[in-house]
Parts: sequence; C-alpha cells; structure tokens
Amino acid sequence: MKETLTLDEFKKYMRNLAERDSSVKSVQVSATSLDECLDHAAIELNTKVSKLEYEVIIKGAKGFFGIGKKNYTLVVYKSEDKEESISDINELGTDEFVEEQIKDKDGDVILNLYRGEVFLKVYAPEGKGEKAVLEQALQKIDSRKVTDFDKALVAKIVKLADGMSVKIGSYSPKSSNNTAVSLRVEENDMKAYITLTPPGDGGSDLEKETILSFLKSNMVVFGVDDKNLEAFLDNPFYGTGFLVAEGLQPQHGADAEIIYNFSTEEASSLLKEKDGKVDFKDKSLIQNVVEGQVIAEKKPAEKGVKGRTVTGNALEAKDGRDKEFKVGNNVKVEKGLKAVATTNGQVLLLNEKITVESVHLVDGDVNLSTGNIHFLGTVVVNGNVEDGFSIKATGNIEIKGNVGRCTIDAVGNVIVHQGINCNENGSVRAGKGVMAKFIQNSQVEAGEIVFVTDGIINSNVDSNGKIICKGKRATVVGGRLRATEEISAKTFGSLAVGSTELEVGFDPKSKERLLELEEKKAASEKELEEIDRNLVTLENLKKKMRGKFPEEKEKILQELTDKSMAIKTDLTDIENENTTIYEHIKSLKSTGKISAGATVYPGVKITIKDARLEVKNELKRITFVNEDSMIKTRKYEEPEEESFEEN
Repeated sequence: MKETLTLDEFKKYMRNLAERDSSVKSVQVSATSLDECLDHAAIELNTKVSKLEYEVIIKGAKGFFGIGKKNYTLVVYKSEDKEESISDINELGTDEFVEEQIKDKDGDVILNLYRGEVFLKVYAPEGKGEKAVLEQALQKIDSRKVTDFDKALVAKIVKLADGMSVKIGSYSPKSSNNTAVSLRVEENDMKAYITLTPPGDGGSDLEKETILSFLKSNMVVFGVDDKNLEAFLDNPFYGTGFLVAEGLQPQHGADAEIIYNFSTEEASSLLKEKDGKVDFKDKSLIQNVVEGQVIAEKKPAEKGVKGRTVTGNALEAKDGRDKEFKVGNNVKVEKGLKAVATTNGQVLLLNEKITVESVHLVDGDVNLSTGNIHFLGTVVVNGNVEDGFSIKATGNIEIKGNVGRCTIDAVGNVIVHQGINCNENGSVRAGKGVMAKFIQNSQVEAGEIVFVTDGIINSNVDSNGKIICKGKRATVVGGRLRATEEISAKTFGSLAVGSTELEVGFDPKSKERLLELEEKKAASEKELEEIDRNLVTLENLKKKMRGKFPEEKEKILQELTDKSMAIKTDLTDIENENTTIYEHIKSLKSTGKISAGATVYPGVKITIKDARLEVKNELKRITFVNEDSMIKTRKYEEPEEESFEEN
C-alpha cells in the first residue's frame, strides 16, 4: 500500500474505524499460524488475546518445501466474560497490593525487519506520558524504506498499544545490509559487551534468539539479562558497546559475630536529668543482669556463595570464620549460640571474657566518682559512703568505713565496720541483719537482728528479731528501740539525756500500722459525725417542705449519703485490719524481754506486749519480762551468743 492520507482523511478514517470496532462481535482471520491469527483478531476486536474464543474453519498445514502449504482460517469471538475492572481489583483490598510509583514515560513505536517480514509493536505510555501516534509509526516505517504494509493494521496497532509484535508487511531482504554484531569480553571475563552496526536498505534487525545463539557460540553463557537485552533491541544504539552480560562476583561468607546485650565500653558517666536538673549522683555505671538473662548472642558464620564469569567459570568463595564465646564466672553457653547469666549481678567484659560478678567492689568511697549504686548482688565498699548518696543491693552491703547522711538498702545484711550517723537525714534498711560499731541520729530497720558493739544514741531502731548492743561501751541512750524478741545492752538511758523508749514482744511494723489505723479511724469518725449532722438537718428540711425540696439540695443529700456509706465501709475495713494485726501479735511465741548488763537509768520507758513501765529508780544488772500483763524484773540474763550471718 503506497497511498498517502492527509490529516483530515486520517481523522475521518479513525472515526469510521472506531464506529466499526464498537459494532464488531466477531471476525474471520487467516494467517500461517494460530498465534498469528489470534494476534490479528485481537487488534480487529480491540481486546486481548486472553479474551478471545475461536472456531477453526480451515486447518493450516506447513506443506513440504512449500508444496501443500495452507493458512489457518478462524472465526474469532470476544469472550462474554466480564473484564476485570478497577473496582473488581479494589474489592480485593488495597492492603494486599503495594504499587510502585509510576514514572512518566511516553508511548513508543518499535519497528523490526526480520527475514523479509516487517513487524510493528507499540507500547502504551506510563504515568502522564504522551501516547504514541500514527505519524510516529509511519515515520519509522518510512525511515526503513518499507513500502509494502497494511496502513489500516498499523493504525489499529497504534490505537491498541498493547506491546505485541504484529506482522504488518514485507520487504526485499539484502543480507549484505543486515545488522552485524561484535563481542568483547573484559575485566577477567566478568563483563561482555556487544556492538551493533546499523542496518542498511533492506537489511534485517537482530532478534534476541540470534544474539543469544551468537553469545553461546562465543562461550558467553552466564549473566545475560533478558529484559535488558529486549529493551536494547527495541531501541538499539550503534557503534557503542552494550553490556549484554555480567558475571557474579563471589560472596565471601561473613565471619561469626558475638553480639553483646550490654555495653562493652568502660564505665562512663551517663548523667540523667531529673526535674530539669542534672543528677550528678546517678551515673548508671553498673549494668545489672538477672539469672537466666541472655547477655550475649552469636551470629553464626555464613557460607560463601560461589561466583561465575560470563564464560561460566566458577569463582570460589570463602566461608566465614567461626568465633567461640569466651566466658568467665557465672556465665554459661547454651547450644553454642547464647551466653546466659547463672546468677544475679554485674555483667562485665574482662580480658575479652563475658563475666557476671555477684559482688560489686568499690575500691574507695562512694561519692561523685562512683555515683549512686544499685546492684543485683552484694556490694563491698572499701571506704565511706558520703552524704547524699545511696546504695541499694539485692545481696549484702558491706562498708569498711562510715555511713553518713545517705540511704542504705539491702535485701540481705548491712555490715558497717565503723559507724552509722545519718544525722536524722537518711536511713539504713536490711532484709536480714544490721551490724555496726555504733548507730547515732539514724533510722535503722532490720528483718532479723541489729548488732552494735559500742552503742545506739538518739536513734530509732526497729528489728523483727533482736537488738543486741554488746561491747565495752554497749550503751543505748535516747531514741526508740523496737524488737519482736529481745533488746539487750550494757546500759540504758542516762542522767543527762532525755527519754529512752524500749519496746518488745510485737512486730514493730505491725505496731506502726496500728498507730496509723488509729489515726485514720479517729479522722474518719470525726468526718462521719459532721456528715451525719448535716444529713439529719437536710432530711428534716425535706420532710417539712413536703415535695418542694429543691433539686440542688436533693443532690447534696444524695452525695452526703453516699459519702457516709463509704466512710462506714472504711471504718469496717479498719476494724477488720486491727483485729488481724492484734491476732498476729498474740500469736507471736516470744513475749519479749529487755536485759541490762550494767545499769538502767530513771526515765527509761519500757513496753513489753501490753504492759508498760517507766523506770523511776536506777537499776543494776536486771532483765524485764511480761508476766500476767505486768512487767516484772528478774536477775540479768545474758543474751544468747549470736552468729551474724554475712551470706
């Protein structure tokens, strides 16, 4: 077909074509193969090949040397199945799909000449790209000097733009003008480049299969990217090398790696801010771990992955090197992959060994250089604990020096080789025992025993077991001592110092709770009395007004009623808790005793269970006990020898 259409004629032609397309339900096509028939039919029916159904009218045959060759003839129909729409896709749920952002790309026209036949394919635009138009196709056809082609079919292909290659005509091939290809392999056979020469008049383009066969015959058998090659052949460039194949570098396996779940750096000041101020005492220098905690893990070595050259030769890869755990005290390795703490304590990396120390040693004073100490284990301080600092431990706390205005709290024992002097600003608590040379102006609590060698001065000391002051100057002067079983010292009280209070025979915490409940009960009863008075006033007013009681007054009446009931419930709870505590105190086996190895001075107040006594006269070597709810005296009884457990 050699005619040329004007622009107006072309527009009219396209309108007629569109009108015809809308009415066509089936077409009859003829071609050398079924696939070619269906390709033509898809264009005629303006649909996809997958949406076609057909009947074979004439079955084609290849023939023998051209003799007996016969084309296929089909009647092809559009499938009646509903085409998948955007709404159908949306019904599947947008969460199932993640679309890549579409880049703008114009539609493209690709013309190929193979073995005397002309093929055309048109790609649709992407994003906001421009559609390919018929003029582009006609220009490409003209540039290759093709004159024998079906213009109507070209228009159809441009309109459909489905990327399928369709035969549109023929040409007279000249093999001498065919595109030629050359190959070079570089970089130790890791890259292969092809260079094409442009086709001349009547020259054929190269097909992908031809390129692949050429590469194979030249020993390039690995690393060809089919999509890149296809894209290149759609829009080839000439005279410049195209990277057609690339080898795979060997991937050496990564070495095994130990991943520590704690900081392996040397302890550094990690200052924290509280209420807008930096707390220079809280440095978080200790990394605590608990028994069973995974403190390090091993990432196994990786196997190497062999590489290949474009010529198919294997490139060996090294496997990663293994690395074993190095562990010290209180750490075990599970299945070669995890390091686990076998006790509570501080995790450290010492000489490249993962270690958990159950004892934290401070070789000096606890001060700004150490910060506050919170430790899951035992703490040993070779110096003093300076004012304002704290030590908390789940084991014991041993301090070789003095304790000042600070907080000491241990689940186990607290052992102070010198003295405790909190100066009424600090406290010492122990789940088990407290031992010190002296206690002065301090708050001390112990779960089992308090043992002091020199004396206890102006301090409040509580023990769920005993308080023993035993030594050359074992004196208790001022303050209040409370113990469940026994209080023993050389001297109690002084002529020059005020009241000294001694209480035994009950749990100090229970006694303290009883006092709190008593105060709470008194406050609640006073509040209830006032509420009940207001309730009586409002209820009398409501009776007098006979149904005209204001709504706001009714609301107040209801609120007071609810509050009265809540307070009565609280009082019942207080009574029940009081009863429980008294029963606990009565159940204690020890009635308690207080013993003085030397002197008890006047003014000392003694409480043993429910009996009280204020000493009026100076007494010597004496023991106080409770008999029949009265405090009686008897000959001094030496306290039993106590073994202060440090573990």
